[in-house]
Amino acid sequence: MADASTVTSDRLEFEINPSPRFKPLSFRTSSISPTFPNRLHRFCMAPAPYTPKSAVIFWFSLSLTIAAVYGIGGLQQAFSADLVVQDDARQHVFWMQRFLEPGLFPNDLIADYFQSVAPAGYALFYRVMAAVGIAPLLVSKLLPPLLGLITTVFCFGVTMELFPVPIAGFIASVLLNQSLWMQDGLISATPKAFVYPLFLPFLYYFLQRKILAAGIFIAMLGLFYPQYVLIVLVILLLQIIIYKAGKIQLNLTPENLKFLNINLIIAGFILLVYALTSSEFGPTISAMEARKLPEFLPGGRSQFFIDDPWAFWLHGRSGIALSAILTPVFMALGFLLPILLKFPKKFTLVPAISSRIRILLEIVIAAFLMFLAAHGLLFKLHLPSRYTQHSLRMVMAWAAAIAITILLDALWRWGQSVPKKITAGIISTVLAIAFLFYPQLTMNNFPWTSYEWGEQPELYAFLQQQPPDILIASLAEEANNLPTFAHRSVFAAREYAIPYHWGYYEQFRNRLQRMIQAQYSPNFRDVVDFLQEDGVDWWLIEKGAFTPGYLSYNRWLNPYAVTQEAIANLEQGIQPAIATLMTQCSGFETADFAVLSADCILKVQD
Repeated sequence: MADASTVTSDRLEFEINPSPRFKPLSFRTSSISPTFPNRLHRFCMAPAPYTPKSAVIFWFSLSLTIAAVYGIGGLQQAFSADLVVQDDARQHVFWMQRFLEPGLFPNDLIADYFQSVAPAGYALFYRVMAAVGIAPLLVSKLLPPLLGLITTVFCFGVTMELFPVPIAGFIASVLLNQSLWMQDGLISATPKAFVYPLFLPFLYYFLQRKILAAGIFIAMLGLFYPQYVLIVLVILLLQIIIYKAGKIQLNLTPENLKFLNINLIIAGFILLVYALTSSEFGPTISAMEARKLPEFLPGGRSQFFIDDPWAFWLHGRSGIALSAILTPVFMALGFLLPILLKFPKKFTLVPAISSRIRILLEIVIAAFLMFLAAHGLLFKLHLPSRYTQHSLRMVMAWAAAIAITILLDALWRWGQSVPKKITAGIISTVLAIAFLFYPQLTMNNFPWTSYEWGEQPELYAFLQQQPPDILIASLAEEANNLPTFAHRSVFAAREYAIPYHWGYYEQFRNRLQRMIQAQYSPNFRDVVDFLQEDGVDWWLIEKGAFTPGYLSYNRWLNPYAVTQEAIANLEQGIQPAIATLMTQCSGFETADFAVLSADCILKVQD
């Protein structure tokens, strides 16, 4: 066999015992010498250490370019108008305006709750940005492209550790970016957006066995998305197990134990702190209690319990999130990788796969173990889908990228004879176009940002002119936007109906039912009691709110008995008491809304 550094123009030879950073799979027992018919083939398909440095730079740069293009597309939507906010940011970012104006949202149940559930690192990051004068809402718009670039850097790096062919790193990065920008996780700039730019660096340094760097990113992951440290913990524990020659053995070498002990201590400490930190809005709702609430049943605000087993285990909050994992559709090619590994002689790039590819299986095992644990401890570990959705998405991106690269190499070799050469070129071109432009070809609004546009600027301006401690009651959908755009507290709104902590949601649910009762009661005394007991200052009412259809088609309000009573009264022509004051007590009015003054209503009562 030629020396490892020997590379001829048409021949590449691998060593049986390469350097420790490039470990062959166990099935490779003899020299494999794939040929590269031309420089372009070598540029695209040659594995390290035989890859030209220019190829690594090219494919890495192209990966970053694609990620930047997707990020710019998100920024264009973010700054397409003055009043734009990402859907989930309306929950997790609005309260951070307190960092700039400490007097905002005083004694606000909703703001206090979302501040309490914000991970420490996540809240600190936004606080630091606010300290240098960058508003939280602006940060939430600027952050996703940066997180996408960090994700791309380490996705490419991990791929090179597993399968050192630069084009595979490019494919994996593009697949993962497409998946992230076709869904609303990364774009939200909420805690879940930090999973990828923190877990991927951990995995990269974990594969390189860099103890300090891996430990730092475990700690950072715990500060931004602590539940995912459970995935890391299982992965670390699996390093003790070796499957060799059909037997399970323990890897208790001093080097391995040193690496694992330090990182296990870090992960264990984070989880201990997380477990011992009790929420002021606890306890977490139990599965038995959740089954009694319409919010968790089909059609509910937080639908979880579904009768269809297929939907329950594969989709939604309760399932593994299969549709998310296989978006884009090219992710499904990852299922071919185990098959390709069986044919190293037929597919000449298979021997280039590192033995560390087992990490993909370990991530899958960790994901499913935590998925089952989350079901068993419902909802103490939050939603089961959070463990599989993120983990399997990354695994499928790597598996698909490696499989695609191996198949492209086989296609390239098949196309060397005439006239197949032309056929192979056409097929490759079509596949490349389909791969790169798949999101644009299948979606009208790629990247999918789930941005919401504020459509009532005059209303927001009016409310901002009021004292910062006012409380606004409203059943209208527009109430979802008021804390973000008007910076004023709302009594209850659909966007904030998160039912996982009963100490919060019991209060929220009671508030909502009292508000429905007051708005639709024909008894004026109910209106007065509501305003006096709950301290409401303004009442935002949609002008079409006093028709049966307004409530009948509202899936959020429909499950409550008070809503059904209101519908029955409206159908019988019984008008709510508050309807008679829509003009008399309106402090501000638009074509669609009236903002009634509580002081005016109480004076009418006097």
